[in-house]
Amino acid sequence: MNLKALVKENATLKSVLNHADVAVHIVDTDGITRFYSKVAAEMDGMEPEEVVGKHILEVYPSLTIESSSLLKVLETKKAVLNHQQTVINHKGRAVTMSYSTYPLFYNNEIVGACDISRDITRIKELSERLLDLQAELLGKRNSAARKGAAIQDSVPVAGARYTFNDLIGRDQKMIDLKVLGQRVARSGSPILVYGETGTGKELLVQAIHNAGPNRQGPFIAQNCAALPATLLESILFGTVRGSFTGAEDRQGLFEMADGGMLLFDEINSMPVELQGKLLRVLQEGAFRRVGDHRLRKVNVRVVASTNVDPLAAVKQQLLRLDLFYRLNVISLRVPPLRERPGDIMVLAEHFIDEYNRLFGMQVRGFSEKVKYLFENHCWPGNVRELRNCIEHAMNIVDGPVIEERFLPAHVTQAQGGGSRPAATAVSLSKGLPGAIKQLEKEVIMETLEQCSWNISRAARRLKVPRQTLQYKLRILGVAGGALREAPL
Repeated sequence: MNLKALVKENATLKSVLNHADVAVHIVDTDGITRFYSKVAAEMDGMEPEEVVGKHILEVYPSLTIESSSLLKVLETKKAVLNHQQTVINHKGRAVTMSYSTYPLFYNNEIVGACDISRDITRIKELSERLLDLQAELLGKRNSAARKGAAIQDSVPVAGARYTFNDLIGRDQKMIDLKVLGQRVARSGSPILVYGETGTGKELLVQAIHNAGPNRQGPFIAQNCAALPATLLESILFGTVRGSFTGAEDRQGLFEMADGGMLLFDEINSMPVELQGKLLRVLQEGAFRRVGDHRLRKVNVRVVASTNVDPLAAVKQQLLRLDLFYRLNVISLRVPPLRERPGDIMVLAEHFIDEYNRLFGMQVRGFSEKVKYLFENHCWPGNVRELRNCIEHAMNIVDGPVIEERFLPAHVTQAQGGGSRPAATAVSLSKGLPGAIKQLEKEVIMETLEQCSWNISRAARRLKVPRQTLQYKLRILGVAGGALREAPL
């Protein structure tokens, strides 16, 4: 390769790295910076020319040979993955980052190290403020409980405001779920709740907490997909001063939830290595803060929820099999709205009453066309989608009845406006058999589109076995990667 081609390749590589949405910092074997991306410069509040050509410890005076991941990787020739660190740059700015550092080899010899990081300073600050507020709230609540425990005995705790009365539904599946939920509320065993997005999983969990013997204890919910892995561990278990640069003595969610319930939402999004630490807490009832040697005992009822089939998550290695068995002591499935069609109008009328009170309105109900649309919509967003649909209508309705024109477009368009083309629009060039086949294909395609191309869901709506629908799709020549077998 000639010099011109080498320069061009180098410029191309730098351009690609500068357009990445992560910070990239590359040093040579002497610890001298050879590349410093624009995102890294923005994250640290420095210019590339202030960093390139300088030693890593000169740029970050708060680091040492031991605490610098780049220097550590140069020494050990092994990658450092998914760590968190707070550094102070030479301008005095504190930056908390989630990073991974990799050794760079050429002809089997190490030639440098590359650090790839994301700025989580703001996320860390907000999460710590939230923890402090939760601790303050729980402290006030515990103080109030000591002063008047008898008065508070029937009042749901802050953070868990729903009871089984808030689970609206007359369908037998919902009645059975409420009965089962009230039974399991009496124990302290772990619970695994499965249900599609928008079905009301947390509402069910809060109702279980408020019906249990520890209802006066705290209820804390943490979305496992909302935080980086490195930050999530310190949020769950807490930290001790000096465990990493910038760390302070701070309680984690397990300590805050002591005597109550801790919900891990989207447990399948929790990093697998952290799932192992959670499993240890479930088995031993004790944990250590990050960087601490002291073992702390807690009495917390752990509940986990997932919006995907737990066994499918295990097969995809998103959920550890041993953790699945430990959490699945009690298994609860929240049915999607399409499986309880009789509850659609019950919920819709409930939401009208709710927004009438909230908005000071007097809307009485729905037109017959709207009822038809509601009863024939697949509701892929479940109860949440229905609630949002009613809220949308209540914001623009100009009379006592909600009509089709007040509904969101995605609901009316999914039903084709409620009007199917007339039979005369079907081609009769191939006679009645051809017309029937054409109409059947249109109905199947429209149903698949309404059901997000999910075969199982469409088959239920068409009231035919899934195998029958698959056979018809093959006969009609319909296939492709958009079709999905498993229910969403």
